[in-house]
Amino acid sequence: MALEIHNQGFSDALVILGAAGIVIPAFARFRISPVIGFILVGVLVGPHGLGSMIGQYPWLYYFTISDPASIEPFAELGIVLLLFSIGLELSFRRLWSMRRLVFGVGAAELLISGLLIGLALNLLGQGWAGAIGLGLALALSSTALVLPMVGTASGVGRAAFSMLLFEDLALVPIIFGLGALAPYAQDAGWSGVGMTLWQGGLTIAAMFVGGRFVLPRLFAQAARTKSPELFLAASLLVVIVASVATAVVGLSPIVGALLAGLLIAETEYHNEVEVVTSPFKGLALGVFLLTVGMSLNLAEIAANWLELTLAVVGVVAVKAAVTTGLLRAIGTRIGIATETGVLMSSPSETTLIVLATAAQAQLIQPSTAAFWQTVTAIGLTITPLLARVGHDFARKVELAAGGEPEVPTGIEGPGAVIIGFGRVGRLVADMLAAHGKPYVAVESDIDSVAEARREGYPVLFGDASRAELVDRLKLGHATALILTMDDPVLTVSLTRRVRGWVPNLPIIARARDTAHAAQLYKAGASEAVPETLESSLQLSEALLVDMGVAVGPVIASIHAKRDEMRQAIKHDAEMDREPRLRRTRLSEVET
Repeated sequence: MALEIHNQGFSDALVILGAAGIVIPAFARFRISPVIGFILVGVLVGPHGLGSMIGQYPWLYYFTISDPASIEPFAELGIVLLLFSIGLELSFRRLWSMRRLVFGVGAAELLISGLLIGLALNLLGQGWAGAIGLGLALALSSTALVLPMVGTASGVGRAAFSMLLFEDLALVPIIFGLGALAPYAQDAGWSGVGMTLWQGGLTIAAMFVGGRFVLPRLFAQAARTKSPELFLAASLLVVIVASVATAVVGLSPIVGALLAGLLIAETEYHNEVEVVTSPFKGLALGVFLLTVGMSLNLAEIAANWLELTLAVVGVVAVKAAVTTGLLRAIGTRIGIATETGVLMSSPSETTLIVLATAAQAQLIQPSTAAFWQTVTAIGLTITPLLARVGHDFARKVELAAGGEPEVPTGIEGPGAVIIGFGRVGRLVADMLAAHGKPYVAVESDIDSVAEARREGYPVLFGDASRAELVDRLKLGHATALILTMDDPVLTVSLTRRVRGWVPNLPIIARARDTAHAAQLYKAGASEAVPETLESSLQLSEALLVDMGVAVGPVIASIHAKRDEMRQAIKHDAEMDREPRLRRTRLSEVET
């Protein structure tokens, strides 16, 4: 038995990692969302796909997931990490500014959609208690799929996030409310809601107060070790502790994850935390999508295709109409309202939780729950297609109305970006500030960051050797990149990497000597400033002035000598580059 479990874990891990290694690059190559790829792999390797043929072909055991329940905890972790990363992108100030959308439009969308769907099901013969449960379940939309596709910066993203946030907060009252409607839970249901609310509120308040004091100190200690592994461990510890704390008192774990992200977003560590946790979030979300695919039984879908099609179309149509109408009622542009409505129209992963609760409370029959679980899985599968259709249809509607479709403008450029905030970086920052030029700096030493922030410098904590962090700096919008790190190898590699991303960005780099400067010019630096050259020139300037030479001619000669030396270094770099270019061209011709 132990050997069987051991092999089962390895075979499941093989399938999951193989899916991540094949699906993401393959679908990215064709510019198709990997969401669809993971779901299709789940259909293929699940118990209703190749898994159903293990008895006939035992070797398929190693290429299928024989026990979907065994990977569900990893799928739940993916949703938790997603909400945590969303919290990192927000702040309490921004969240408060969205309160009208969250508690106004978000609440109205959930209640009206649930009421209309429930009323339709009641007219079709479903009992009123079960109709309420089904209506609320199907009115929920997918946080795990919607937000990664649109983010939270665009108009569509802000509208979608506000409604999704309210749905996540309302999940616990919905579940307890369904318990109150159950035949044997009338007495305990609403008292359970009250207990959960006051315990949950007390837990959230304790996390908010304690997090303000504990988190900065925890991450400061982790940052001082210069160990990415320890920093990652601290990040995951915070997520798991926050999620467990809210789950213990009856709230959803995603509430704790979101709050943990919001608390860390108020510190200088949020960029580094998001970078180190991103791979885990992506892989865990992939596992969640695999579980969605494994729940699809193609034989049952084929046998009941008409009923399933009508159910999916009905749910999508009701939710799209309600969401679009509510957003238009508060003055949202027709293009944004239409795209958001279509995007939010499919059911959610949390729909499956509410359906299970309703079935357990005997509000609906097990066969009814299974039918709507299939509808939910189909809805999740077509969410990327709905996003594409909604985007294209919104453009047509906006143009027909005489307006212009929303064009994402991205984040405004930070001005100059300084990587490395030691003595050299600080001096560069002072000169930029003296001339009124905006900038932002990045430094990997947390003590230097803390000291600089106390003095009013805009410095972020982060490790520039991580490509993900550099990508988040939006260098395509920057006016210049200044590299002042005391790490020659990293300076050269970072110069080469950024030059490949942003061909026209001015890159000014600190070099140790003329040989290092030549390497930087070959890597693509606009200017490389050797420390040995500058110290020699400053020494010569001081000597000539002390010997009585006029300051004007001395400065002119220093500038001329500096230009001469730079041109010589650039010429040497170009001469060294030419043979390599000729060899590359010759190799291409021979090929």
